[in-house]
Amino acid sequence: MSALPPPTTSYSAADNPWIDVRTGGQYDQVGLRSLFLDAHRIDDLALPQPPAASALLRIAAAITARITGLDDPELTASQWNALRRSRLAEGRFDPDAVHTYFDQHGWDVFDPVRPWLQTPSLRTECDHSTGINAFVPGRPAGRNFAWFSPHGHHTAEPVPTAEALQILLIHHYYGRSGTGTTRTPLDGVTSRQQTSGPLRSSVSFHPLGRTLHETLLAGVPAFTGDDQPPGADTCPWEQATPPGPQTTLHGPVTWPGRQLTGLSRHAILLVPGDDGTTVTDAYLTWATQEDKPITTDPYLAYRIIPETKKVDRRRILYRADAARAWWRDLETLLLAPDEHGTQCRPAIFDTLNDLPEPLRRSLRIRVHGFDQDGKVVDHQWYTAITPPLLNWTQEHDPAKAQRIAECCREAEQAARRLQTVTKRAWDTAMRSSRRRTTPPPWVNKSLTRYWPKAETVFWRLLEEPDTPAPTAFAAAAAAALRETTEAARTRQASAARAVAHAVQELYRRSATRRKAA
Repeated sequence: MSALPPPTTSYSAADNPWIDVRTGGQYDQVGLRSLFLDAHRIDDLALPQPPAASALLRIAAAITARITGLDDPELTASQWNALRRSRLAEGRFDPDAVHTYFDQHGWDVFDPVRPWLQTPSLRTECDHSTGINAFVPGRPAGRNFAWFSPHGHHTAEPVPTAEALQILLIHHYYGRSGTGTTRTPLDGVTSRQQTSGPLRSSVSFHPLGRTLHETLLAGVPAFTGDDQPPGADTCPWEQATPPGPQTTLHGPVTWPGRQLTGLSRHAILLVPGDDGTTVTDAYLTWATQEDKPITTDPYLAYRIIPETKKVDRRRILYRADAARAWWRDLETLLLAPDEHGTQCRPAIFDTLNDLPEPLRRSLRIRVHGFDQDGKVVDHQWYTAITPPLLNWTQEHDPAKAQRIAECCREAEQAARRLQTVTKRAWDTAMRSSRRRTTPPPWVNKSLTRYWPKAETVFWRLLEEPDTPAPTAFAAAAAAALRETTEAARTRQASAARAVAHAVQELYRRSATRRKAA
């Protein structure tokens, strides 16, 4: 069992540099305190791992609310918007407010009693550490083969503390479920079962301003409840005592601290190297055995399941998909909330129309996605930045918003038609009658060629409001199918005939949809 770190081992999340930022073409690392003091001079975050950036933006939004007074639930909507406008007009965060906030809380990553965003009791509640390789994404751990990494059980290389802190955030927000390191709390039952993090397999949409100061203020979610639940709203580092397994998720989801920073399902403890600049080992296990609280994240989009006899009307989040282009979700992002609709845009969008006009017109959206399964497998993370699009929202330009929604729907419809007719063409050309469990080769290849073409068509249609969308996307689908099957059509007459019929079917169905519209 590892001994407690020596008192001299220290690394401050507030004052030591660990957050990658960009100003113009220059890149640097700063701590949390400098992140706020210099936010008006910083263009953007530059963290190399999108899930860490998405987690940090939530933490920063909670801190922004604290130092600006935007965390007051007694403010009316108009008062809250007026206060945010005045904070934006100041052009920077008040240095005194920043120092006051960071001076009154503990930020030492290796503090023996209150390590930042960690659970110190794991040293006695776990009979062994999890290992640094299991903590770092991408490294093989345990009996896994080292296919693409030089690391193994006997090559547990330390990780720079700056990098370890970013990984720490990924585990808290996107951590895996299933079997973990066994934990035996003093007041609980031994278990090694852990549940997935609150953002696992999700895609987040964050406002992006011209400076980090604008980004953080635009990203503060407004209080939308009737009353704040009783009891103080606290972030983990603001609590009077370290969190325990029975208190981690006890009580209501208060705004904004608990909502944005207090829903982790994982307990973590980092073991430092001799001078604190590296992390040599880690404990990673469950934080609570309670059920997940029912809450809505302000940066996530949701699908609404219609109410039926068996299922109440409820929300499920849009899952991240690394193969899905961001523009395909514009319909969800731009249409105003509808109580009868089946899609719900991120709640943060409901506050952006009240921003000052110059900022609103220039505001872009940063997309952070982590394509994962629901349990343990991480596929791919990704990020994207949209052009300024708030002027296209239904509140500002209903005609444009409806045109975008129409084009998004027609693009998806054309993709489904392409999938259907391509499978039929393959079966006809190859004289195949057997039932397949996977799509034939032409299907995925055609869809892969279709979506880039569909994106080009999509942006063209926004400039040509009178051009029929079904016909335009049918043409893109037909072109994708012809390109995919070019070799087969040259060799086989049956393939040429089958593809010709498939193309006719694409156009016929698009004409039917056009008449129906």
